[in-house]
Amino acid sequence: MPVGRRLVLSMLGLGAAGLVAAPSLQRGLEAFLGSAADRDPTGLTGLLPNGGGFRYYSVTASVPRKDADTYRLTVDGLVDRPTTYTLDALRALPQTRTVRDVQCVTGWRVPHTPFEGVRLSHLLDAAGVRPGAGAVRFTCFDGAYSESLTLEQARRADVLVALRMRDEGIGHAHGGPVRLYVAPMYFYKSAKWLSGISVTSEVRPGYWEERGYDVDAWVGRSNGRDDTPTV
Repeated sequence: MPVGRRLVLSMLGLGAAGLVAAPSLQRGLEAFLGSAADRDPTGLTGLLPNGGGFRYYSVTASVPRKDADTYRLTVDGLVDRPTTYTLDALRALPQTRTVRDVQCVTGWRVPHTPFEGVRLSHLLDAAGVRPGAGAVRFTCFDGAYSESLTLEQARRADVLVALRMRDEGIGHAHGGPVRLYVAPMYFYKSAKWLSGISVTSEVRPGYWEERGYDVDAWVGRSNGRDDTPTV
């Protein structure tokens, strides 16, 4: 669908205004972007800054919404005890909070961002990882996105199945109600709208790795960038 230059500039201006507005206005902008992305086949919403410095990205024309009644997370693959979690079941598990800079490979950064959720290692231990396992694959309820980590990476203490972000529940625009959060890697590894965790024998390239991004996406040490956060 052709999109006029004037429309693009006006929408970019709206997004920029959200970055300097009061928090209530930023939350309103986030809600607008989330609903707009549900029905925007042009992908134009992916150009807009989201509230708090984030940007809305989706690789599909629309993403279904999930809530406590409809959300499910499946853990399967090379495990002894395949499990399906509801949102309430994930909330009942021990929660870990971490505060780190979020760094996108496209260059933007949101400093000191709190995420809270269940350590991925906890879910892997509960499922019972079988011998021969070497990686973990993640799928999403947008029906298209995927990611992978080595089993060693997945067991890091700073890799979360995140339920909260910036001290509130993760909204749809940010990949909620549950997303992956891989703190030491570029943000494309932190898959949004998480629906499946499958233990596999080896790493399978994810959506963006199939399009040229590094499989190991350590901030400052991959993708030809030097984005190491300053202390």
